Amino acid sequence: MRLYQGVDLVEVARLKEAYERHEAFGEDVFTEAERAYCLKRNNPYPHFAARFAAKEACLKAFGLGISEPGGLGGRGRLREVEVESAASGKPTLKLSGSMERMSARKKITQSTVSMSHTLELAVAQVILLGEDAPEKTD
Repeated sequence: MRLYQGVDLVEVARLKEAYERHEAFGEDVFTEAERAYCLKRNNPYPHFAARFAAKEACLKAFGLGISEPGGLGGRGRLREVEVESAASGKPTLKLSGSMERMSARKKITQSTVSMSHTLELAVAQVILLGEDAPEKTD
């Protein structure tokens, strides 16, 4: 078995600034369900920041960054990592597109995501467990 791990820390104020400054930022980075979840909150930005951190942590676990092709541009890899919430509130990851294909190639059998935030900072950690598979990225 192989263990893949990623962690990311996001400043809530910087995320809020990007969200408010760039009209398409929210749609480019977050799925419709993620935006709906966050926008239900009195202060959605710590929740957006935690999800952004989870997306980045997931990319890091796969050995990728947002500056690589398919990263932040358009509806790239960040949108292909969706943070869902179970009925219990526990966050889970849903992968699509190239991220789902990469998960299949790495034979990922389990994923966990942990997120936390304050009004100023958000942090997320992603752990992926996969069967032995060749190291090959998209």
